[in-house]
Amino acid sequence: MNGVSTFFLLLILYPSLLYPQATATTDTTLSEATLPNCIRYGLEHQPAIRASKIDEEITETTIKDKLSDWYPQLNLSANYQHYLKMPVSIFPDFNNLNGPKKEVQTGVHNYATPQLALTQTIFNRDVLLASRTARDVRKNARQTTTANKIEVVAAISKAFYDVLLTQEQIQVLDETITRLDRSLKDAYYQYQSGIVDKTDYKRAGISLNNVRAQRKGTQDLLVARYAYLKQQMGYPAEQALQLSFDTTHMEGGIALDTLQKVQYESRIEFQQLQTQQRLLQANVKYNQWSYIPTLSAFGYYNVVYQNDEFSKLFNHSFPNSYVGLGLTWPLFQGGKRMWNIRQANLQLKRNEVEMTDLKNNINAQYAQALATYKNNLSDFYAQKENLDLAGDVYNTLTLQYKSGVKTYLEVIVAETELRATQLNYYNALYQVLSSKIDVEKALGTLSF
Repeated sequence: MNGVSTFFLLLILYPSLLYPQATATTDTTLSEATLPNCIRYGLEHQPAIRASKIDEEITETTIKDKLSDWYPQLNLSANYQHYLKMPVSIFPDFNNLNGPKKEVQTGVHNYATPQLALTQTIFNRDVLLASRTARDVRKNARQTTTANKIEVVAAISKAFYDVLLTQEQIQVLDETITRLDRSLKDAYYQYQSGIVDKTDYKRAGISLNNVRAQRKGTQDLLVARYAYLKQQMGYPAEQALQLSFDTTHMEGGIALDTLQKVQYESRIEFQQLQTQQRLLQANVKYNQWSYIPTLSAFGYYNVVYQNDEFSKLFNHSFPNSYVGLGLTWPLFQGGKRMWNIRQANLQLKRNEVEMTDLKNNINAQYAQALATYKNNLSDFYAQKENLDLAGDVYNTLTLQYKSGVKTYLEVIVAETELRATQLNYYNALYQVLSSKIDVEKALGTLSF
């Protein structure tokens, strides 16, 4: 007995003993947060994706539930009844057929009737619809998951770029603070030497304070953008996330074939409407089948126990059994079936209108996304060229100021232009990468 108790205790504790091991091996953080790794993580942990996968499982169980009606249905039922007052039947007097009829109590006080029933659907429009649409229903659930994955990929990519842009802005501001701090010291030493007046180093101090304040605001923005990225990834808010990226490699990824043509079938939204169209066509047939009778086969086996004494009720049985066919054919329903068919056809027609509207929207989305991409790409190349020019101008004016040729005001202007150009360059880089995502999404080529 002790061994048996131990065995059952181990069966109860077995799942809980395994659970810590399974939890320990679950990867909830990223050691190298590159963009592909962030996307891969999001596709596994993002709540919207996990919910979609659960919906797929729910759909599968619903389909199997509907299809199970095709199988034979076997049911066992039992009934017991006890007469408090016996029923009465009226019979003629067989000894005097012309005389008055007699009231006779019939039956016994106790009845018990177990029944075994077997039914088999031969034709039923509900199960026929389930079997014919199962494939498309599954496909529709998978397409919903795919659509959510595309949205997650786009959202994570853009959030990733926003974080990188903010980090680059902070780096630019750090470099600016270093330059201004050095300029402030140079201007102060020149003032101490009597070469310039005090306005130069005070201007440098003003510029330095402004940049430090800008950096503080940008640092706070970085925290918010990291939080948004974690949300899109389904990443634990309390866990650290350090992005890994290569700006040079990202510059090489901005190219896009702008001569591509829109293929409507590539868009998941169009594919969903096509699947919905097939389901609506099946719904039209389903309503047309309402004119066809429902047919099923059945078989029953009954065992009747009856006796006036309850203790002897099951001493003797009176079995009976029968088989047959059941036919249900609604002949008139006030025109209900006709209007249902009309409604199903209108829903199908509306789906066709939605497909036409979606095509127009896809064309407009692609045109808008492509125009934005081209504009951002031109701006990126312009800012890249300006970056080199602004650096040369600042370095030249700094040397000329130290030689006493240029004023410090010109140095401040050059430094401000350099900082603005650096910020504009990184902003243009990530804008063109973000707009490229919109083009790929519009084309239906955004992969995951």
